[in-house]
Amino acid sequence: MTTEPHWDNDLAPANAAGLTSTFAGELCNVTDARLVAEDYLRDLARVSPPRAAEHLDDVLLVVTELAANAVQYAPGPFRLELRRTFDGVHVLMHDTSTVRPTPRSFSPDGGGGGVGWHLIQALSDQVSVVERPDGKDVHVFLPW
Repeated sequence: MTTEPHWDNDLAPANAAGLTSTFAGELCNVTDARLVAEDYLRDLARVSPPRAAEHLDDVLLVVTELAANAVQYAPGPFRLELRRTFDGVHVLMHDTSTVRPTPRSFSPDGGGGGVGWHLIQALSDQVSVVERPDGKDVHVFLPW
């Protein structure tokens, strides 16, 4: 008897291992991170469909917000990791800032901003921040 997983297609092993991508920290990398995440999630959806159609978009929105925050508030490169969990998707964003994200008040006439961290909290099952000597890891668990 074998204990190795049996996959229906050749996309599953890559999804089982997850995704790790590193970006330079430039503005265009926000879009790059979203596109990489979208490719991963579309492949994942073929072997493990989300329970609700909006879950894919929710994960992409969270990735976009985390990448935008990394570019805006943390100088230097950032790393995106995506992994399938038992009942969802784990997004990990590592950046070079040791400052923890904090909610800001939204002011529509105050130059924008202040919505992203609230969105991340609202869409996620769990959010945690782990400070490290070289920056921080933001862990976000979302339904799938």
